[in-house]
Amino acid sequence: MTDALPEPPPRRRWPWSSRTSFAPDVAAGLALFIVEAAVFGWKNFGYGMQIWAAQGAQAEIDASRLASIAWTEHVLFATLLLAGLATLARAPWTVLSQLLAAGTLAVLLVLSQHDYDRTHPGPAPTPSVGYSPCYSGSGTCH
Repeated sequence: MTDALPEPPPRRRWPWSSRTSFAPDVAAGLALFIVEAAVFGWKNFGYGMQIWAAQGAQAEIDASRLASIAWTEHVLFATLLLAGLATLARAPWTVLSQLLAAGTLAVLLVLSQHDYDRTHPGPAPTPSVGYSPCYSGSGTCH
């Protein structure tokens, strides 16, 4: 009589070996999007309150605005990292939600950096060596 061979142990499956099912994928994507939006909004509300509490102290306002810009950069990098992990897990709806969040954060980051740069222009250029001011008002100085 022959004995049946024992069943081979189940192979270990990697997260990226098969596509994530639809319901957990959508739930994870939606949950991540909502949590990221809530945390980002709450933190920016805090920075806005710091700017309001500064009562015109420009150094404190600038520090809060720069901290807000840095926070936005960190959240953008974290969102892109989550999108990469969702890609590895083959979760297309989570990837889509994270790319949508990353695009929104990128636009907000560019707008806030542009606003900061616009309110803080660079210094005026220094005059050249041969420059001599004309005080006559006629514009015909030599």
